Amino acid sequence: MVSPIVSDAIRTMPKAELHLHIEGTLEAELAYELAERNAIELPFAGLEDLKQRYHFTSLQSFLDLYYQLMSVLRTADDFRDLVLAYMAKANRAGVVRSEIFFDPQVHIANGIDLDTVLDGLLSGMVLARERYGISSGLIPCIVRDMPVESALETIEALAPRADELLGLGLDSAEVGYPPEDFKDVFQRAGDLGLRLVAHAGEEGPASYVRQALDDLHVERVDHGIHSVEDKDLIELLKHRQIPLTCCPLSNLKLQVVSDLGELPLRRLMAGGVPVTINSDDPAYFGGYIDDNFDALSQIGFTLPELASMAENSLNAAFVDDAERRTMLGSFAQWKRMHHELLQRP
Repeated sequence: MVSPIVSDAIRTMPKAELHLHIEGTLEAELAYELAERNAIELPFAGLEDLKQRYHFTSLQSFLDLYYQLMSVLRTADDFRDLVLAYMAKANRAGVVRSEIFFDPQVHIANGIDLDTVLDGLLSGMVLARERYGISSGLIPCIVRDMPVESALETIEALAPRADELLGLGLDSAEVGYPPEDFKDVFQRAGDLGLRLVAHAGEEGPASYVRQALDDLHVERVDHGIHSVEDKDLIELLKHRQIPLTCCPLSNLKLQVVSDLGELPLRRLMAGGVPVTINSDDPAYFGGYIDDNFDALSQIGFTLPELASMAENSLNAAFVDDAERRTMLGSFAQWKRMHHELLQRP
């Protein structure tokens, strides 16, 4: 069990959340609230029945429920409220920067105008900055198990508002949908000035991580834990200092690993790869970012190890030099306040 003093140190440690799907923060209670607001009948016996569905055997079994519940998001106010609910929790967890994923193709398929989605998310992010001081950026993700033509149409639909976006990502079911398929989409995103990231090496092999680097030219790899299977790839990640946005509780909940101790985080860190810790889809996976750090602490990760990963996240965030100095200054202050605790074995 994590001691209260360590848990408090983890909670207050300044950190950036770099792998967070805003739709994955949709708690069951909010899903029912939005369903009632929008006169949508959910196909469950009630709130408790829905909560029982949050048990998954694979990434696909999670995605089935995930996409089903996204249907309750209909208006700009819905998207705004979703962001604010997440940001309140992020604030309590020590998050000072959040780079937020969302799935435009799914919302468009649900009949929602793209501007409605963007307006709602962006307004929530502005309000969160005012309320909590959390800076944020928005990263639309291409759903890789939808047709590539849909991805190309989506990037063109996003193009007129590219200056309001931070980057482009790639997510959803990984196996059978290699990154190389989306080379043209990412080329277009790069031409629009967007930062580039992609899910790779979660359920997929290390070769998908290499494709994300070589074909998509990503600056960060989301998940990436199977990189450990390729020594040359580890050396490449180290040489380029490509951060991995790892999500421990997600990997456990989706049975990517059967035990958190199987995660190769220490091996990756020992190889010189910048590892960060994130919550992915916290409403579905049993915990927000501080819960992920707590879970690692419970299996023996030391506070200095956890602090190193938090500092990595601040260095890996897509921010300008002035904001990074501010974040790192806050982190240095936290280290001074917890100097004695950081010296303990």
